[in-house]
Amino acid sequence: MQQLNDNPRHLQFYIDGAWVAPAVPARLDVIDPATEQAFTAISLGGQADVDSAVLAARAAFGSFSQWSVEERLALLERILEEYNRRFEDIAEAVSREMGAPVTFAREAQAWAGQAHLEATIAGLRDFTFCEMRGQTMIRREPIGVAALITPWNWPLNQIVCKVAPALAAGCTVVLKPSEIAPISAILFSEVMDAAGVPKGVYNMVNGTGPEVGQVMAAHPGVDMVSFTGSTRAGVIVAKTAADTVKRVAQELGGKSPNIILPDADLESAVRQGVQACFANSGQSCDAPTRMLVPKARHDEALAYARAEAEAMITGDPREEVTQLGPVVSQTQFDKIQRLIAAGLTEGATLVTGGPGRPEGMVRGYYVRPTIFGHVTNDMTIAREEIFGPVLSILSYESEEEAVAIANDTVYGLAAYIHSGNIDHARRIAPQLRAGSVFINAPAWDVMAPFGGYKQSGNGREYADWAIHDFLEIKGVVGWG
Repeated sequence: MQQLNDNPRHLQFYIDGAWVAPAVPARLDVIDPATEQAFTAISLGGQADVDSAVLAARAAFGSFSQWSVEERLALLERILEEYNRRFEDIAEAVSREMGAPVTFAREAQAWAGQAHLEATIAGLRDFTFCEMRGQTMIRREPIGVAALITPWNWPLNQIVCKVAPALAAGCTVVLKPSEIAPISAILFSEVMDAAGVPKGVYNMVNGTGPEVGQVMAAHPGVDMVSFTGSTRAGVIVAKTAADTVKRVAQELGGKSPNIILPDADLESAVRQGVQACFANSGQSCDAPTRMLVPKARHDEALAYARAEAEAMITGDPREEVTQLGPVVSQTQFDKIQRLIAAGLTEGATLVTGGPGRPEGMVRGYYVRPTIFGHVTNDMTIAREEIFGPVLSILSYESEEEAVAIANDTVYGLAAYIHSGNIDHARRIAPQLRAGSVFINAPAWDVMAPFGGYKQSGNGREYADWAIHDFLEIKGVVGWG
């Protein structure tokens, strides 16, 4: 296993099947959020690097787009085999670059990339690219060169959710991973190289959003953009892409409600809700950050939530027992502290946690696991995406009010329901304006579609759902 801080490829990009230096040297330190110290550095790209990557992808598209499904399946299977070989390296990189507890980095973060490769392979095996409708042949063909822009909070999840279906569709790609957590993407590029991906089919350029991401979105050689990140950044990407009338698929922010119905086991539902909200140190766009409980049992719910939050182990990500590591950066830490202060100022009840680091911690971007009670849906902490281990608990008097509060948000990525009666939960699910609804804390399903309503985005990821986003539809009339 190579040490993370002595890999020369950290300062290179992967373009046209080779590791290359940036056109103009520029470096950025990569910070370990547990220590606040740099542990390596990457190069930052610009227009010339994007031009080279797009040119390579365009040159490769003509031949790769004609590959058979069997050939693309064989390629994805080789990528999966190589990914599995580098699994522990990838988990270590995620833990170091974003502070994910090592157990979580292994069992959730690195696992997600593996699982999505498997799901894409399964989806491609059964995918219908051609079908007859009367005398017309309907063909689904690769859209072209896809620019993929991914975030730092679930690096492998989002990289694989885009790269794998793009290749499955027959597209060639240029990836820009987050410059905040870029090392796992470099390892993934090593996986692609070792798996024998043809030159130009997969390209990776590191850099900032303005200097690389927006350049990709505006580039006339790019046919579509798939973006995951904040709604604010997604709007910029969409506006930038509009001049060349690109397709833009987006998975953006969320402020997901978690309705605990009166017939649910309150203690179990509250504890599960806290765990789901705080997983990945609260840094998930679909985290259930607004818990809705029956008004008559609000204080009881607060007691269960406090007990669960205070039992969680916050600490060094390298320790196997750690459940909550630091958040990813000083910027994120400061934002979370601002929003915790807003909750206090606006009159929410602080149940546990609060401002500052956990007791005894003097460095690292650690946030105290925080629960607010008696929150109303007009408070800042109920409206803004916090992206940290902060849970808001609201109350409702009727089922209709619960649904209305749940839908009273500009977002619509996910929603959660807890009920002791599955038919009851099934009646509520269609009323929630969200792309995913989770009933009674189910296991992660990588075959289910994932994406948002409203300002949470458009398009769908995971398995065969994602392949559709990278395809054009052609009707050949008179074929029959």
